[in-house]
Amino acid sequence: MAGAKETPRQKLISLMYLVFITMLALNVSKEVLDGFGQMFEKIADANERVLESNNLLLENIIVNAEEKGGKWIGHKRTAEQIKKESDAFYNEIEGLKKRITEKQREKDPNLKEFSQMDKGETLDVIWFKEGSTDEKSKFIEMIQEYKMHVIQVFGSQYPESIEMVEARFFTGDMNNNIKNRDDVDEPWLDANFKGFPLISSLAKLTMMQNDIRQTEHDVLTTLMGKELKMSSKVNQSNYTSLLVTEKGAYYPGEKFDGSVILGRKGGAQNPNGVDLKIDGRKLTDKDYELIPGGIKLNVNSGNPGDHTIEGDLIFLNDGEESKIKVSQIYTVISKPNSAVISADKMNVVYRGVQNPITISIPGVIDSKVRASAPGLKRVRGSKYNLFPGKGREVKINVSGTLPDGNRVSSVSTFRIKDIPKPAGYFRGQSGSFTIPKSSLERGTVEARLEDFDFDLPLQTKSFRFRAPGQPSVVVNGNRLDSKARQMLSRIKNGQTVIISDIDVIIPTNPSYKLKQTSPISITIN
Repeated sequence: MAGAKETPRQKLISLMYLVFITMLALNVSKEVLDGFGQMFEKIADANERVLESNNLLLENIIVNAEEKGGKWIGHKRTAEQIKKESDAFYNEIEGLKKRITEKQREKDPNLKEFSQMDKGETLDVIWFKEGSTDEKSKFIEMIQEYKMHVIQVFGSQYPESIEMVEARFFTGDMNNNIKNRDDVDEPWLDANFKGFPLISSLAKLTMMQNDIRQTEHDVLTTLMGKELKMSSKVNQSNYTSLLVTEKGAYYPGEKFDGSVILGRKGGAQNPNGVDLKIDGRKLTDKDYELIPGGIKLNVNSGNPGDHTIEGDLIFLNDGEESKIKVSQIYTVISKPNSAVISADKMNVVYRGVQNPITISIPGVIDSKVRASAPGLKRVRGSKYNLFPGKGREVKINVSGTLPDGNRVSSVSTFRIKDIPKPAGYFRGQSGSFTIPKSSLERGTVEARLEDFDFDLPLQTKSFRFRAPGQPSVVVNGNRLDSKARQMLSRIKNGQTVIISDIDVIIPTNPSYKLKQTSPISITIN
């Protein structure tokens, strides 16, 4: 009868029953404890994997909200609310698990000795000792509040999910009771945790955490909806592999950070609109062709250097406009028109002339190459002129910025040589030759640089004219003057005149002192 006092015999029987139950708990086999332990570990590992998947799904929803707007803004709000609630509930359970394993961790930091986790008194003290009603009620309320919040935020949009959430976070009837094996009401919390071994309670709490992560996962996958289903149908007919690299070229020994990704090759939707610019110039209809999933450009590549493609590809999905941002850079380098061949130890430049030099770094556009040396000037692109000064050699320092942002530099040394000795010429001939006296009167004295790689014109300033039996005279200019012609009139056939001390200059660089010009020996016939 309810309210009747127990007899001493009944009290003894009750005490013996409690002792018996305790003895059973103390003698749980090692195999059973190890089984709970394996389950605990596997569920904990599964929770980590589900968390990684959830984070990726949430990131996709956030990206869609930023790029497409529309319904995705609401999806983002719902996802973030559920994520916040789930993390808070999950972390509360994690804190409880740390409380009840504090003593166990002192001797078993990694919680691997499952056979030693047969005592559950720590959790019993928290929830089931006299006066612990507040702790127990708080935990039950936390479960129910999470369940109701998920139903309010998510179930209102997707009612079919309500039954699933109710089943996962079931805590009994209105009074939080369930029927035990004897068909008697028993508090849900007592039935699941009171008097159980520590490892059993850990496994159950970890399973509850798994229910939280799975609920969060179901919410996120439902919000992703059709896009997630499309992305999951991967087969050879719909997709191909694409290689995506951070830059257009790599160097020996450098880390290759390319990515192999899937690209949809069949069934993809053509863009419904294009709003793109290349280097600030808006593309017109003739600059591109619409293809599944994107556009094919048909534009001039442009001048050497970096070129930027920016803007949006516009798609219509279920009447809603989605914009896919485009921000790409491509690089144009000068097209080679010849092979690069160099002769070792032949790095020579000449003093007194502009020496043309080509300076470049493979893979680096000309605008990012810097070269310096005394007398060096850039003409355009990779073309330079070097006008050497004093000394016997000149060093050219070259540096450049690679596509990855790193800098490279090198130094090349060139020998400086003087312009070779000019040779005297008269009417296209040099050295010793025979001409008529009349030709000598009308011809001009010249100087040429024989076997010299530069087309360098020289100007005759003066020369010395010698005739047999007569004193030599200095003639200004490049033709015989009246005095020299008088001397020539006295010369007989067979006699030889000498033209020497030919003084010539470089008109473009008159200050340069050329070597002495070789003389001319002319015999009159």
